[in-house]
Amino acid sequence: MTNQATQAKAATAATSAPEPTRLQLIREDLACVATRDPAARGRFETLLTYPGLHAVIWHRLANWLWINDHRFWARLLSWFARFLTNVDIHPGATIGRRFFIDHGAGVVIGETAVVGDDVTLYHGVTLGGVSWSPGKRHPTLEDEVIIGAGAKILGPITIGRNARVGANSVVIESVMRDATVVGIPAKIVHRDVGRCTFDGRINLNHHLMPDPVGEAFSVLLDRVEFLETRVSHLQRRLRERQSTVTAADGAAPKTEPVEII
Repeated sequence: MTNQATQAKAATAATSAPEPTRLQLIREDLACVATRDPAARGRFETLLTYPGLHAVIWHRLANWLWINDHRFWARLLSWFARFLTNVDIHPGATIGRRFFIDHGAGVVIGETAVVGDDVTLYHGVTLGGVSWSPGKRHPTLEDEVIIGAGAKILGPITIGRNARVGANSVVIESVMRDATVVGIPAKIVHRDVGRCTFDGRINLNHHLMPDPVGEAFSVLLDRVEFLETRVSHLQRRLRERQSTVTAADGAAPKTEPVEII
């Protein structure tokens, strides 16, 4: 079987696979917590005490109402979920499978946002819009993306698969897959292909990010130290040469050293 035939067969199988029910999605959301939060000590405790999980469960229900044209009840349920969890997810947002909001608080997800599978958000994350125009106004997060605490993803941009967004970053441009972005506005500082999992778990090493500002200052300090050493060497050579010339002329050496500025 050729490569194209194999890909076509896989695409057909994926298309023909039945959509998971809301209950299956909620079960997956509950199960994924154990793989991303070391503090999770059991499904029962997680189900009762994780506000991020509660927000996702409420959204699954509100989204069902939304796509079945019960818009008022969907918005009312979404408001109630926000009141309970401090997480604001518009019922029209498209949320993929195994979605996890860690330390759920202050998260905002807009109406046209699209979130892929196995995405992790930390507290204070905003998936917001930058336009009053109708249509796609909010970001798209592809599979296995991790967004650090306080990050703002603004506009109809795409965060590529397995990308990492540093805490408190402001992202206003699309990010390629496997990239790490930090800063305001966010810039790519690292790209690491194939880091998505280890031991069957999603890699949460989103804190291991380079510090481009610190690295720039380190280079500048090294350069300043090198220049100071070189100037000191030149000053010493100049004083030695001046002393040699003075001794050859038979005159008394000057007491004041010559400085190079």
